[in-house]
Amino acid sequence: MIINTGGRTDTVHYYSKWLLKRFEEGYVLSRNPLFPNKVTRYELTPETVDCVVFCSKNYRPILPDLHKITDRFNTYFHYTITAYGKDIEPGVPTA
Repeated sequence: MIINTGGRTDTVHYYSKWLLKRFEEGYVLSRNPLFPNKVTRYELTPETVDCVVFCSKNYRPILPDLHKITDRFNTYFHYTITAYGKDIEPGVPTA
């Protein structure tokens, strides 16, 4: 199974503490956006996860603790760069 941490929002930027806690506890619950009553539990263990994909515009919040995930799982990092300014993307760091 491949876990994409940035499919719906920039989880790394906005929810790093929550993401680290999910990997620490070994599972995550995900609500289906089309069928809100359907909630799926995914096991976050090295036996069930083949790769963790990070997709973010700001890795700074998770960098000090990223090793807690990268030491246990195969990882792939996607970093998005755009020409948008603070008026469109106010949360993206300038440097």
